[in-house]
Amino acid sequence: MEWNVKDYNVNASYVSEYGQGILELLSPQPEESILDLGCGDGKLTEKISLSGCHVIGIDSSEAMICEAQKRGIDAKVSSSEEIDYQNQFDAVFSNAALHWMKDANSVIRNVYCSLKPGGRFCAELGGINNVNTIVTEIYTQLSKRNLDGELYNPWYFPDKEEYCMKLVKAGFVIKYAEIFKRLTLLPTDVAGWLKTFAKPFLRNISKNQHDDFIQSVMIGVADKLQNDQGQWFADYVRLRFIAKKKVF
Repeated sequence: MEWNVKDYNVNASYVSEYGQGILELLSPQPEESILDLGCGDGKLTEKISLSGCHVIGIDSSEAMICEAQKRGIDAKVSSSEEIDYQNQFDAVFSNAALHWMKDANSVIRNVYCSLKPGGRFCAELGGINNVNTIVTEIYTQLSKRNLDGELYNPWYFPDKEEYCMKLVKAGFVIKYAEIFKRLTLLPTDVAGWLKTFAKPFLRNISKNQHDDFIQSVMIGVADKLQNDQGQWFADYVRLRFIAKKKVF
């Protein structure tokens, strides 16, 4: 998906702010070599580098990588399904990116190969039923237009057991895993959220109908995601984990 950096900064500034929790779990140490998988605009990558680490950021979005490079980050456009690092990193970090990578097995395998023996994979992603209220309404509105939401859904929101099983199968040892709900206050509204994150669902809707579609979704979720003060929320569910590569 192509990202609009301006829209992202306006509608999704909370993503890096909430990333502080998983960053603390990573606990980067001076001189460590760390890969930030799906680094986006590099805000968290920059924080990792301030710990004295050697950090490389990768992301499939050229626009986001340009933003990261403006921060002085060693960042490059790359698909996580295609990276071929070998025993290079003490840790691989990822925040709010893995759920965009539907070929999870390939990503996990590549992360495993990228890590040194004993290296850690520390990440947070959308878990099962993440933004379920919004997704359900998107599917409802697509159905009214004779479109199947499953064909357009760009996300993979696994449950804890499913993702941990994939990690273990690849050779990781699970050190910690948790799934939790996080009702998240949006800086704008659900329309802004949809324009930023849900573009793939609009693929077969004519551009002059985009606003109507988005407004229909907003109306459909308002009773659940808007409070009496007019503030909008997203019903996030997060999966957070640390897994270590075995030492043989």
